[in-house]
Amino acid sequence: MTGADWSQTIGSIEVDSETPRTPLVLTRLVWLLWVGSLAVAVGRVVATEPWGVPGLLVVDGLTVLLWTVVTFFSGIVHSYSRRYLAGTPGQSRFFRRVFGFTLVVGLLVAADHAVLFGLAWLGMGLVMADLIGHVRGWPQARAAGRLARRYFLASTAALAVALGTLWLATGETTLSGFVAAADSLGTQTLWLAAGALLVAAAIQSALVPFHGWLLGSMTAPTPASALMHAGFVNAGGVLLARFAPVVTADSAVGLVVVCVGATSALAGKLLKTVQPDAKRQLGCSTVGQMGFMIVQAGLGFFGAAVTHLLLHGFYKAYQFLSVGDAVEHTSPEAGHGDRTLHGRRSETTQGGEGSRGVGVVGAFVTLATGVAGGALFVVLTGKGTKVDGGLLLTLLVVVVTLHAAWGFAKRPSLSPTARYLAVPVVALPAVVVYAGVYAAVTTVLGDLPVVTAPAELRVVHVVVAGAFLVAYVVSETGVYRRSSRLYVTLVNAGQPPTDTLTTTTEEYDEH
Repeated sequence: MTGADWSQTIGSIEVDSETPRTPLVLTRLVWLLWVGSLAVAVGRVVATEPWGVPGLLVVDGLTVLLWTVVTFFSGIVHSYSRRYLAGTPGQSRFFRRVFGFTLVVGLLVAADHAVLFGLAWLGMGLVMADLIGHVRGWPQARAAGRLARRYFLASTAALAVALGTLWLATGETTLSGFVAAADSLGTQTLWLAAGALLVAAAIQSALVPFHGWLLGSMTAPTPASALMHAGFVNAGGVLLARFAPVVTADSAVGLVVVCVGATSALAGKLLKTVQPDAKRQLGCSTVGQMGFMIVQAGLGFFGAAVTHLLLHGFYKAYQFLSVGDAVEHTSPEAGHGDRTLHGRRSETTQGGEGSRGVGVVGAFVTLATGVAGGALFVVLTGKGTKVDGGLLLTLLVVVVTLHAAWGFAKRPSLSPTARYLAVPVVALPAVVVYAGVYAAVTTVLGDLPVVTAPAELRVVHVVVAGAFLVAYVVSETGVYRRSSRLYVTLVNAGQPPTDTLTTTTEEYDEH
């Protein structure tokens, strides 16, 4: 087949008497749910009294926000999957699972009774495990589904320990009752409940060392991966936001949360550098991004954590659904492979020269942009003006801005002058957008018991921040590549379980 045989035009989906109706019906239904979620969100803003069924369900700011976002993501996945899975075995089953997942997540974010919340958490995990193992005839997919199911059952067990502990200690049966009595919990009870909540969140969000299920889940259809990375892994942040009074009742608990999140943020970044394929690189990126989210929760900025999971969800959904663009479609013409190879070598060389050619001016512009991004965040949000966790939150903004600016400054496709002028023009408006979304989310979450509770800075916070910066610089400069032992360690840590790996192209192509 030659390049001339490829068509760039995408036609409409053909529907006949043999085409299953389930995908179309559920796609339209989930978009109706999204419209309904928008209406509920508007009504919730207008209303002055809380909604819900006392002792069972609660419709607050977090509920309507997540309903709107989750149904939107699900609508995109449904629409995308109609073409992606057209004519494949199990197409209707896939749509039923995705729609069911949407309903379960909607129930989870509204559940107030402990039993209902626990059952929704379990159901969410079981449905996602089934989506990961969607291709029934593929041994690797079945193995990945079984692995994910074990992890999610462990997460549910940890959540059950937390809920049971709070139930026994407070005599309450609802999440609102638990958080209202958080200040009266004894030290041992608090640590047991908070520790179990952290474990449940870490497993669901694929933090290190629980990231194995996520790296093994690449057998899932790409739309399922998009839904997983855009919604499912965010459950850890949602859980900590729901139980914010428990997490913030003892400053030492928040410190542990920060350490766990920072470890995963660094590990995810390093693991990404040794991954050979695009989807697994995105998976390691998610591990790191979820670490950042947990850090923000540990610092007491739950509004920032929710903002992070929302923005990351949009970004990662786009990345997965467009991951095919990373594959170069070329025809096997004579000599074409040589030209492509030489072209790639040339691009690699240029990229290297771009990295080395940033120079003093480029380094100064990048550094100044990062600092300006942090200062802009402080001005727009008021965070970072006191000696508390807000300083570390601002530091995270500076690091993210630096990362984006540095990556743009190294792009070889533009002249140095264009790159350096474009760096602040692109990065600083992004900070403004982030600050605006953060302020809006914080306002929407205003009816939660705790939205912002800046942690008191301790020496350990400073040590963690310093270690994070050093490791980040080491990663960005590539110094770590000089250590063969570290490289091997990263490769081993980034490998999914053996039975989820596809060892031959024939096995992959068959499914």
